[in-house]
Amino acid sequence: MMGDDQTRLIVIRGNSGSGKSALAAAIRAARPRGIAIIGQDVLRRAILHLPDTKPSLAADYIELSAHFALDRGLHAIVEGILRDDIYGDMLRRLVADHLGITRCYRYRIPFQETLDRHRTKPNASDFGEREMRRWWREDDRLTGVEETIIGPDRSLADTAAEIIADCGWASPLPNGAP
Repeated sequence: MMGDDQTRLIVIRGNSGSGKSALAAAIRAARPRGIAIIGQDVLRRAILHLPDTKPSLAADYIELSAHFALDRGLHAIVEGILRDDIYGDMLRRLVADHLGITRCYRYRIPFQETLDRHRTKPNASDFGEREMRRWWREDDRLTGVEETIIGPDRSLADTAAEIIADCGWASPLPNGAP
């Protein structure tokens, strides 16, 4: 078991370019300090420099990082593509073992929309349409876990406010004040 009845675990999954990292940052900016963002891209690509294959050292590292944060009273947002076939077992353990409030979300938006969103990112030149098509998963459900779907019609601000409310937190702080 990990965390306590006061900690929140938020899982945000979806295809590349869907808005996961921006959503995690918006949630953290709207709350006081104490939210760790555990990003799949940061841990797998930047720190470990590994391919996205199974067995996955990145899955182990994400799980360890979530345990570390939650066991020390921090809230944790785990975000990334987090494919069920590679990360599913780890995510199901996190959800089952967390003692506090856990909420899971999955972006489900059309490929063209993810491509358009990707083009607005600062790292848009790091990869393009060909890679995004190769990574694309039409409907990568996390089996055995209830996920709230985030569609293309939802704004970033509305989605962040919904998640904050789902977690039992008060309304977002004005201007993301700490």
